[in-house]
Amino acid sequence: MPLPYRWLTSLIMRYNGKSVLIDCGEGTQIALREKGWSPNPIDIICFTHFHADHISGLPGMLLTMGNAERTAPLLLIGPKGLGRVVSALRVIAPELPFEVRCAEIDGPEQTFSFDGFRIEAFKVNHNVVCYGYSLTVERAGRFDRDRAEALQIPIRLWSRLQKGETVEQDGRVYTPQMVLGEKRKGLKVTYCTDTRPTDSIAKNAAEADLLILEGMYGEPDKLAKAREYKHMTMYEAAKIARQAQVPRLWLTHYSPSLLHPEEYLDEVRKIFPGAVAARDGRSLELNFEDPARADGCEAD
Repeated sequence: MPLPYRWLTSLIMRYNGKSVLIDCGEGTQIALREKGWSPNPIDIICFTHFHADHISGLPGMLLTMGNAERTAPLLLIGPKGLGRVVSALRVIAPELPFEVRCAEIDGPEQTFSFDGFRIEAFKVNHNVVCYGYSLTVERAGRFDRDRAEALQIPIRLWSRLQKGETVEQDGRVYTPQMVLGEKRKGLKVTYCTDTRPTDSIAKNAAEADLLILEGMYGEPDKLAKAREYKHMTMYEAAKIARQAQVPRLWLTHYSPSLLHPEEYLDEVRKIFPGAVAARDGRSLELNFEDPARADGCEAD
């Protein structure tokens, strides 16, 4: 539940002018404002599941976007039934100056591809249908100028080939593989709340630069409660991070009774040293490994 000093859990990721929001509980747009960010540039909203603390802030978010004279379509992604749930919530936000599109996840895993990145949904184990998400920014291989010149590829086509396009000109077909080396490591953020530990989490978090998991309980005697309500303890989240071999773990989605999650970090870090007890507004800029490239991805 929202508390005077803590909003409900959500995540926003920004890359190359696009913003992706995961979950939109009550007060999400206020948390965004506190961060100094606007909801209007959000292109995609993903929902893990349909409990109120993860979706009840949607009508207000839509109205705020509409009042800002947004006209670009908004894509919503979530479990089966998303269209029905959104239609019900829009009873109080019926008229918007932009189109709202719904994409319902089909099956235990599904990938949604966009310009320069992809969103991978994977099913987890809560008391309703629930999904985790990974956002991956792909990175093509390095452009080989010498190869392009040796193949007599016109310079005006180089940038298009660098972007992954296949170009046909004067009866000749030019492919990115002709001028690009092997793919380089991109960027990846994996986010998952409201679940018991599952193999799907560690599997989908592999090679993530940042893993964000719920740490509902820090008290050692709350394991039975976590099992009953299909949540995770901080220690279970740490074990998943260790299994996935990620460099950093942010814990979030705390129980209202967990007033000072950092008190349990010493024990959690015995399992996974890179664990952090995240707080509202925490953010990180992720950059490609090659310092020559300045573009990156922000997570909050």
